[in-house]
Amino acid sequence: MTKFGLADAARVASRALAGGPTVTLGVVIAAPDAGLLGRRVAWDGERLHGDLGDPALAEAAEAILREALHSGDAAGTRVIAVGVELYVERIEPPAELVIVGAGHIAQPLAVIGNLLGWRVTVLDDRPDFARRDRFPAADRVVVADFSDPFAGIPIHGRTRLVLVTRGHRYDFDCVRALAAMGADPVYIGMIGSRRRVRAAFEELAREGFDPEWLARIHAPIGLHVGAETPAEIAVAVAAEMILDERGGTGRPLRDVAQVLRYVKSLAAGVGTGTEAGTA
Repeated sequence: MTKFGLADAARVASRALAGGPTVTLGVVIAAPDAGLLGRRVAWDGERLHGDLGDPALAEAAEAILREALHSGDAAGTRVIAVGVELYVERIEPPAELVIVGAGHIAQPLAVIGNLLGWRVTVLDDRPDFARRDRFPAADRVVVADFSDPFAGIPIHGRTRLVLVTRGHRYDFDCVRALAAMGADPVYIGMIGSRRRVRAAFEELAREGFDPEWLARIHAPIGLHVGAETPAEIAVAVAAEMILDERGGTGRPLRDVAQVLRYVKSLAAGVGTGTEAGTA
């Protein structure tokens, strides 16, 4: 029986948490054969790691781990044979925030991204700006060439991409690079005034970019909350990314819950014989 212990499972999980592919782990928590208890298996999208000593059990475990990987099911217990239970856990790589441009907005945005549990990468072509001491909350700070800004930077369906460069021509380079890569980040946002953004989209449309693809870009970036300072703008940008992922209205929760309306209705009923217990 191939040994696949806790340390092996931890290594597989750590690769996922470091940005590798999603994996599913399983450990036997009930079995008629005491020798099976605690046995571990893992599915990394390509093969099964570990061995349960019985081809039928291994096949059943693999099917369950495959399903859990693709369906996104939460952790839980699965029965793989009579009396044999496997506890399954899905380990996903963290969401990633890639900030292109290491200016004043990037600094608080990197801190917020870190607080939200995202792996933060900051790119800039200026070595004086792309410095570790300016971005202690970032996982990576990269001096990039904006003619090929994402060299060595994977952009995928877990990536939130924020373009806050110092000039629209660098934004153009980044958007062109994304299109050439066929990248499909979950969020693309670009800073700029209304006039600057319109000019950017007009130029990109003239170059033949698909209008539907351009429509995916959140520009001007962020929610309209009256933000003025770099920190306030970073909060507005992060709020839009959360809204885009989680859904919602973007309205104040007070208005959504209508608590004040309820309280006013109670107050209006006082002394009229309609309040609770007097009707």
